[in-house]
Amino acid sequence: QVQLVESGGGLVQAGGSLRLSCSASDTFSLYYMSWFRQAPGKEREFVGAIRWSTGSTHYGDSVKGRCTISQDIGNTMYLQMDSLKPEDSAVYYCAASPLWGISLFNTADYPYWGQGTQVTVSS
Repeated sequence: QVQLVESGGGLVQAGGSLRLSCSASDTFSLYYMSWFRQAPGKEREFVGAIRWSTGSTHYGDSVKGRCTISQDIGNTMYLQMDSLKPEDSAVYYCAASPLWGISLFNTADYPYWGQGTQVTVSS
């Protein structure tokens, strides 16, 4: 079982930046680590993913060009968000999968989830 813990959420003004972190108890068995977000009344939305062994990244259309996912040499993944908009307000979740053949956009393909961190962007 892998535990994921997000941090870094908060309140930021539109146009500002925020960096979220996701620390994993173990990344040895992980293939992908991803970020999702969920706003009130909406489905959980794919933000982006990183293939842990290579560092290659993939992004959802709604954040492409404004977000960057990175990793450190330990067990932490980051989500740098720039040019934030009020519609980026949501609970942001970290997710992880040990499998290579998943659909990155499909929440059901991720067995491990963090508790989420709130991001609020004021206009």
